[in-house]
Amino acid sequence: MNHAPFVKHTKVDRILIVDDSPDNIFLIQSILQEEGYAIETAENGEEALAKIDEFSPDLILLDVMMPVMDGYEVTRRVRNNAALPFMPILLITAYDQLSVARGLDTGADDFIRKPVEYDELMARVRSLLRLKHSVDERDQIASQREDFVSRLTHDLRTPMVAADRMLSLLSQGVMGELSSDVQEAIEIMSRSNQNLLTMVNTLLEVYRYEAGRKALIFSPVDLTTLASEVVEELSPIAIDKGLVLELGTVPDKPLLVKGDRLELHRVMTNLVGNAVKFTDRGSVTVDLILNPGGGEGRKRSLPIVNLAVRDTGAGIPAEEHAMLFESFVTGKHKRSGSGLGLHLTRRIVEAHNGEIKVKSTIGEGSTFTVLLPSY
Repeated sequence: MNHAPFVKHTKVDRILIVDDSPDNIFLIQSILQEEGYAIETAENGEEALAKIDEFSPDLILLDVMMPVMDGYEVTRRVRNNAALPFMPILLITAYDQLSVARGLDTGADDFIRKPVEYDELMARVRSLLRLKHSVDERDQIASQREDFVSRLTHDLRTPMVAADRMLSLLSQGVMGELSSDVQEAIEIMSRSNQNLLTMVNTLLEVYRYEAGRKALIFSPVDLTTLASEVVEELSPIAIDKGLVLELGTVPDKPLLVKGDRLELHRVMTNLVGNAVKFTDRGSVTVDLILNPGGGEGRKRSLPIVNLAVRDTGAGIPAEEHAMLFESFVTGKHKRSGSGLGLHLTRRIVEAHNGEIKVKSTIGEGSTFTVLLPSY
């Protein structure tokens, strides 16, 4: 019995050569086609941008000085186009070091000088194509990981929601009266299931933000009202711990920002909830201040809303501040959670064109400050 030979199909790398000199194009094209690459050419920057959309090259060989649009502008537009996949850019220049530096600062990945030599050209082409393949592989792995996380969280939520409802029914005595020991055990199971469900929901929200799949509904939001709601909702938890949870410096009139109300509510709840969780005595205070001059490093004409959550807890060591808002980074505190809450908070704040900061002193407490553009 005859078997057809196994043939391994490999993708042919596509290279776009952009140069206003037909002789230069012919020379480089001949060399690269001889090596088995698929070649497309363009004679100026505008034509190059059109070819990039059509041809989707794996590598761009780009002359610096061209009519209509030079190589710097082409590089800038390629790097600023978020819809394009990563494409290494190899600048071809006959000019001095300053032109090379400008090109690299604009976003090019490497350069080669005219007249082009075969060995150097091939070495730089192979190097940049290896970079392209590595980035593509990394992006593919990241995409597969994100899809896995999304599927996993959705699959986990279903049985946990069902378990939560069943435990609630059992606790209510729907299936018969329960002894106090059994009732206590069910309450512990219910709290544990709720904690796990919260973590899964948070993980799903983090995935949506990182995958660019989170749809926000922006409208004017009154942070004064929102802060009052969050303080009222979390007051029972604070009272159980013997803490004072209060509004501090808060205006007696609406303080508006443009944002998604549910997501901003999540930000406040996360910050105030964390403060209550990690504070054993004293108080947690929420301040809201409108800074007409803007925040640090911002345009002074831009009004900024400062939302600050202050606590009198144990404080956070200085060496933990830099990584505090990264995913799955947990502090050394014995009650530290999954490390997702502050990461999600930062994602939400950044989606609202804001920023979040922390100041903390061991033994004195912490202050988390959110800066949001005023509406």
